[in-house]
Amino acid sequence: MNNLHVRVADWQKDNADLRRIRETVFIAEQAVPPELEWDAEDPHAVHFLALDGDYAIGAARLLPDGHIGRVSVLKDWRGLKVGEALVTAAIKEAERRGLTRQMLSAQVHATPFYERLGFAVVSGEFLDAGIPHVDMVRQSR
Repeated sequence: MNNLHVRVADWQKDNADLRRIRETVFIAEQAVPPELEWDAEDPHAVHFLALDGDYAIGAARLLPDGHIGRVSVLKDWRGLKVGEALVTAAIKEAERRGLTRQMLSAQVHATPFYERLGFAVVSGEFLDAGIPHVDMVRQSR
């Protein structure tokens, strides 16, 4: 796992890897309906892939307004700081673009993870695709 790296992905060229990861995590494991997983935001987002060597193991995206989302890591690589590397890459890209406020909707069980990365809960709990979520915000200094 010492060959982990995150890079900006190309929605067209890296589509198969992005789809494989998100379909495995969200559609297969979490039963998110495909029509909710894929949206019109994808072609306009900055996508990130986490790789172990040259094998894609995680994905995330950054929307033009600073929303980070679709953070997903394949089961065998969870707990190895892959998600942290993805979110950190998205934060850095947001800041590079002048987006000093990053936002996300976190699954409730993941709020401590995002809090460690500087996000704070700013909403009550709500259901998204049948899964409890909260909105979170991070303000860059």
